[in-house]
Formats: sequence, C-alpha cells, structure tokens
Amino acid sequence: MGNPIIRYEAAQTPHVFEAMTDSGDQTTFSASFSPFSNAANYEPTVAPYGLLTGGAITPNSGTNDSVTVAALTAVMPAVSGADSDGVIAVSSGNVSITRGLTTDTHNITSITIDNTGALAAVSGTDGTAFSETRGAAGGPPLIPVDSIEIGQVRTTTVDAADVAAAEIYQVAGSHVERADYPGYAIDYGLGRVNFYDALPAIHTGGVPRLVYVKGYTPLFAPLPKTSDWAPSEATYSISSTDTYDGPIGSSSSSLGQASFSAILADGLSDPIVAKKGQVLWFEFRPDRDKLLPKQLTQGVFGITRSFPAGGGSFSANCSVTPSAESLDVLS
Repeated sequence: MGNPIIRYEAAQTPHVFEAMTDSGDQTTFSASFSPFSNAANYEPTVAPYGLLTGGAITPNSGTNDSVTVAALTAVMPAVSGADSDGVIAVSSGNVSITRGLTTDTHNITSITIDNTGALAAVSGTDGTAFSETRGAAGGPPLIPVDSIEIGQVRTTTVDAADVAAAEIYQVAGSHVERADYPGYAIDYGLGRVNFYDALPAIHTGGVPRLVYVKGYTPLFAPLPKTSDWAPSEATYSISSTDTYDGPIGSSSSSLGQASFSAILADGLSDPIVAKKGQVLWFEFRPDRDKLLPKQLTQGVFGITRSFPAGGGSFSANCSVTPSAESLDVLS
C-alpha cells in the first residue's frame, strides 16, 4: 500500500455550456463533469432556460387576435447569439393568438420564445371549459422542449376581436418560466443543481425546461511533506432544559474545519502559500497509488506558518473552512 497523499486545486479545466440531466424528479439536475470549482473567476454558471427581464404582454389594440410582447432578455444558452452567460436579447413584436371553434369555445395560447430566439405562439386544444392540464381540451399546450413560455392568452369567445387585458396571464411558475425562479442550490462536489421546487413538466413529452451549466473542474497538484489530515465533519451536541416533569433535550450540529500540517521549503515562495484565502478543493487519498477511495473538501484555505530558530523546519498548520462536509468518494 502506498503512502497517503494530499493534493490541492492548483489550476482548472474549463467545460463549455451543456444541458444537465434531470434525475427524474424535475428537481435535481446533474452535469457530466464534477466536482465544480468555486475558485475566484472559475465559479460555475448555472443557466436554467427562462425569461430574465422584460417581456410584458399587452393587447395589440386595433388588431384582432393579437398581442404585443415588450423587448426582453432570456436565458437560452443553446440559441445562436447567446452571450457568455447564455443570455439572448429579443426585440418587441406582435404575436397572433388562436381562438376556439363554434362549440369548443375555450382556447389557451402560449406565448413562447422558440429555439431560434423568436417570439412564437403555441395553441392549445379547444374545449368547452378551461383546464389546467397540459395538452387537455381547454388546457394550455405542451410546448417544445427547447422553447420557454413567457405568458398565456385565454379566450372564451370564437369571434375575432381585440384581446382583453384580463385574458392575458403572466404569473411566474404558472404561466411564465423565469430563469431566476425557483431558486436552487449548487452541489459542488457531485456537480448537481438542486431546485427548491420542481420545475413544471410543461414541455413535449411531459418534461421540464432545459437547464444548462458551464464551469471548471480542479486540476490537482501534490502537496509534499504533509501529515495529519483531518476531514471536515459534522459534530453533534445536546442541550437540555429542566422542567418539573423532567429534562427536555434538544440537539444541534456544527461543521468543523478540515486541517493538515505541512513542512515548507522557505515558507514564502511555496506555491501553496500563494493560495491562502482562496476557495479551493483539496483531495486526500489514503493510498497515493490508487485513484479511489479518496476524500474531497472544498473551502477557504487558511495557513498559519512557523519559522523556528536553530535550524528547525519551517512548517504550517493548514485549515480548510468549508460550507459542506468532506465528500467520501468510493467509486
């Protein structure tokens, strides 16, 4: 068995925008690469398809069955012309809507941005009453997977007429897919995005909108002459309050720092010294000759150096202040 080794994030490998994979619950989406670096200037960019700014829909007065969409920006990284953050700009324009037939009077038209970055209308199936079920008679339509919905127009009359303001709906999460709603948390270790609420499965095939990500993975370099690795782990404690009927306990947890010791060359020009204060990944392998198992810890790197007199080794007590426990990687 080889000796243990500690390695640190010395550089980063870039990964361009890619569509993340839905775990099946419309909440957790995974990238093909991990872990995500969070070093300064190398943070991941998460880009859920959706409206970002503008896009208000109003009646196109004087023109039957038409609405006006204000200029907008949207997050759609796969669309030609998207900037480095996946944002496109769409000019204002008019969009024609569809009404129901003579007997099936109720129709919902979804106003969308399509996969070319253009305004487009998608008509639902006519019905005798409104339904909230996608694809059902009287319900909103399923829209293409690579489009986003920015509003709905709901009509109950079959005769051509101006669209009324009361027939236009733009509620985030119900009629509008917004890039900033719902919020999410990033799992840097596993390369995942966890939304706080499930993304509505309103697209063809009953799937949610696209979620894209780009970022960096760490390139690790060995740290020589290290020892005493201790991972970041949660510790638990209990406190109690005395009552006339006996004590009542409550538990709490806290997250500790990861730490290790290192012997330095001169304590000034060592590459790791220049990394202090940065958010970095650290990798610990119990056997340096094997890729697995290993531990990964991401956090703010701290260092306390010691320069003893009398020829002793210059050394450092190193810490990693994380936002999550060290990750055990077994396979």
